[in-house]
Amino acid sequence: MNICSKTFATKSLTKFIAAVGLAVCLLLPVAAQAESERPHIVATTGMVADLVRAVAGDRAEVEALMGEGVDPHLFKPTRSDTVKLLRADAVFISGLHLEGKMTAAFDRLRESGKPVVALGDAVPKERLLSPPEFEGAHDPHIWMDVGIWASTLPAIRDGLARLDPAGTETYARNADAYGAELARLDAYARRILASIPGKARVLVTAHDAFNYLGRAYGIEVRGIQGISTESEAGLRVIEELAALLADRGVPAVFPETSVSDRNVRALVEGAGARGHRVTLGGALFSDAMGAPGSYEGTYIGMIDHNVTTIARALGGEAPADGFQGKLALAQR
Repeated sequence: MNICSKTFATKSLTKFIAAVGLAVCLLLPVAAQAESERPHIVATTGMVADLVRAVAGDRAEVEALMGEGVDPHLFKPTRSDTVKLLRADAVFISGLHLEGKMTAAFDRLRESGKPVVALGDAVPKERLLSPPEFEGAHDPHIWMDVGIWASTLPAIRDGLARLDPAGTETYARNADAYGAELARLDAYARRILASIPGKARVLVTAHDAFNYLGRAYGIEVRGIQGISTESEAGLRVIEELAALLADRGVPAVFPETSVSDRNVRALVEGAGARGHRVTLGGALFSDAMGAPGSYEGTYIGMIDHNVTTIARALGGEAPADGFQGKLALAQR
């Protein structure tokens, strides 16, 4: 099923939002509505939440709706999730129909006057990828290109400033500082991925979540499934990819932390049947980050893990401590 289709949204969810909205407002304690309290932000994915936290600093409370290993393509909010959305002062989403099954919920929130900031809307259309099967819509995995993801910082800055005008200068300062850090991460990714030998510059993963990474850093990307994890991988696709791996001598393929590795393992077996040994290069973070509180549970840690893992498995060179080690050296 195409993730861009609004059939992902269920009528029952929108009816529930309408029914519970008034009740939530009535149940909110007076203290929660006090102007002196920090704004409460709900972000859909961990990647969005981490970016918003970097800009908000300690002026706002930011909560991620989806946790470690959760696939946003398939995520359906529970009643408690819906209450969180309704209680929030603002909602920040990735957009571009990444959270496809929540489209109607976001529409309903906007109709009620709730600020809903879609980061994908801040990206110029010419920088978005538009696969033919999407019929004019866009690939939503924009965080895989660090430069594009950094370009959404002004939208976050402005969204927070509208909510909390007194923090405008703080938000601007934080956005600039984090943007500079992301520029260093982007340069690191470009440098180490460039070290992968020419014939091995093929990234094969469980689904097509890495096309922005491939375009940004010069790597051919092939996914067993399509851009949505709801698509099915056929035997023909696996056979074609197995032949590609064997012909190019690609040494590794990569499972993803939020997608079943069944098809990736079938691909390894298919390449082996052709006399070419392929290893699992390490699980990559695609549609979700690592565990909260861990380095990989941050956007920088997620991208550092991915590009460092890819470079090493495909024959490139990367520092022992990855970007984190490079950053520590630069700060000495």
